[in-house]
Amino acid sequence: MKLPTPVLRSFDETKAREFYVWFLGFKVDWEHRFGDNFPLYMQVSRDACILHLSEHHGDACPGSSLRIELAGLDDFCGGLRARDYRNFKPGLPAETSWGTREFYVTDPAGNRLIFYEPNGPA
Repeated sequence: MKLPTPVLRSFDETKAREFYVWFLGFKVDWEHRFGDNFPLYMQVSRDACILHLSEHHGDACPGSSLRIELAGLDDFCGGLRARDYRNFKPGLPAETSWGTREFYVTDPAGNRLIFYEPNGPA
């Protein structure tokens, strides 16, 4: 098996692009529509993190949660806070009782992306 590719529900192409590309720094790898006036299905990525965003009814449930491990959590969080995205103001990373530091953001479809970094050696 290889790494899974999560599919997250999206409702508004403009808001999804603003959130994932401008705010989080992902790039659009490809996009697909079956024709004019059809829902968008696209892949975005940043480093090794690959996500699929779908406007297709039934592809995914809005309000899902996804955990994304990364190195340099403080720098990443600081960069997001500096962008001053009007629709979400991330908090500061917090220590957890299960041995990570983490913070989360919520996308325009209500999906929660939890960014975390292990405390100490992985």
